[in-house]
Amino acid sequence: MGTYRQIFYHIVFATKYRKPTINEKNESELYKYIWGILKNKNCKLYRINGMPDHIHILCDLHPSITLSNLVKDIKVATNLWMKESGLFTEFIGWQEGYGAFTCSVRDKEKVINYIKNQKEHHRKETFENEFKNILAEHAIKPE
Repeated sequence: MGTYRQIFYHIVFATKYRKPTINEKNESELYKYIWGILKNKNCKLYRINGMPDHIHILCDLHPSITLSNLVKDIKVATNLWMKESGLFTEFIGWQEGYGAFTCSVRDKEKVINYIKNQKEHHRKETFENEFKNILAEHAIKPE
């Protein structure tokens, strides 16, 4: 018998001071870059999207890497790449910390659609409210 596992994580992190520094014109390049990082770490990307001030990722976490190392690796590599590429001239860095929430295979499609519809969703709700709601949904009390 082999080893079987499935660890879906919905990861959310913001730009430094939540400034809108991820321009829409080049965001797909950033998402492709993050997809490459995930692939190199044997993690499967299901959906990535965001707004000028934050990113949502739904991926399967490979057991060979810890969640905190994955997020750190994504932030460190993209921070460097975004500044060197010249595509994100306003970008100054990522905010410390992140949100990461497990989801079941039953909820996977719901989370994928939620991430897919970020632009639509944020016409009605701020990132702060969105994040508070995600925390509440997962019964997490903010510090």
